[in-house]
Amino acid sequence: MIITDSPVIIRAMRTFKHPTIENLTLERVLYALSDPIRLEIVRCLAGVLEASCGELDGGRPKSSMSHHFRVLRDAGLVHTRNVGTTHMNSLRADVLDDRFPGLLKSILSQQ
Repeated sequence: MIITDSPVIIRAMRTFKHPTIENLTLERVLYALSDPIRLEIVRCLAGVLEASCGELDGGRPKSSMSHHFRVLRDAGLVHTRNVGTTHMNSLRADVLDDRFPGLLKSILSQQ
């Protein structure tokens, strides 16, 4: 058995806040979707179960993408979870459809 005096450093993973269905507002959802990059992220997520930030960044700077994901999360459009050091994102389609029936489908059907 090896005993060392070195402290063990445990980093807590950042947890993300997601609004409840009651706290979703149409204004925030529409604002989040008004940006072409965020709309592109939502469209991509609509076709998959989940995707990492890296899969959705389109070669854009990490700082810029962090901002876009925060806006999408704050609006209630995206759920982000930690898998190791990777952030996995999924579209909260069921929650959005419960709160605003047909809105997401209507928006995603537009080109």
